Amino acid sequence: MPADLPAGLPAAYLAAGSPSFTDLLRSVAPDLLPGRRPLPPGHAGDLAPHATTIVAAAYADGVLMAGDRRATMGNMIAQRDIEKVSAADAYSLVGFAGTAGIGMEMIRLFQLELEHYEKIESTLLTLDGKANRLASMIRGNLGAAMQGLAVLPLFAGFDLDADTPARAARIFSYDVTGGPYDEQNFAGIGSGSLFARGSLKKLWRPEMSREDVIRVAVEALYDAADDDSATGGPDLVRKIYPLVMLATAEGVARVSDDEIGRLAEAVVAERTANPV
Repeated sequence: MPADLPAGLPAAYLAAGSPSFTDLLRSVAPDLLPGRRPLPPGHAGDLAPHATTIVAAAYADGVLMAGDRRATMGNMIAQRDIEKVSAADAYSLVGFAGTAGIGMEMIRLFQLELEHYEKIESTLLTLDGKANRLASMIRGNLGAAMQGLAVLPLFAGFDLDADTPARAARIFSYDVTGGPYDEQNFAGIGSGSLFARGSLKKLWRPEMSREDVIRVAVEALYDAADDDSATGGPDLVRKIYPLVMLATAEGVARVSDDEIGRLAEAVVAERTANPV
């Protein structure tokens, strides 16, 4: 150990206090928080890759979240296979639209926040508590958002504390100031969300099966890609398909690329036979 470093951990790491990892980071290294870094003046929105589109929908066994795989920078495709949907913890999912680098960093910090809370408190944070923690992270990024580096997450999960199974599937969207909104049945974010939500509005039904809700999500993302250049459709040549994850009472799971590929090929075949 170098002579200029004290023995043991700093006092901040040993003091009793909030179970929030973000609060700990704010006290010992605030410059590491995404929203606390100094930014040059001006608008930086066109200088970083942006990610869209994310959809979520409730179904009989829980909740689904799916995202396309394209990231754009201006009129260029910056990445064709970006992953915008992740497991937040054992029973919840999170996806993001907006500035890709900040979004991925925010998601990793959110995952660590939930893991830290579980280790300190020996219990899972409630689903509402998770949604509120994510809201505070978005508020912390408001300064960067005003300079064009906005991130808007979509959060969904299976609520273990719900009164009935029908109320266990929860979906939360946010505005740029961190305001959380408890969505009903389905939601979408990103530049293609207007078209994806229109598709979901026509196709979604209560108590859908796993297979049906996955098909509906793939259809919605296909419709978004059909009208929004920033949203990537199924790439049958490169075998790049939407990323789909599920959250149920058994936990979170990713739907295999093979299954999504078969569905995507079926959707494309149907649209080819009946282009509109």
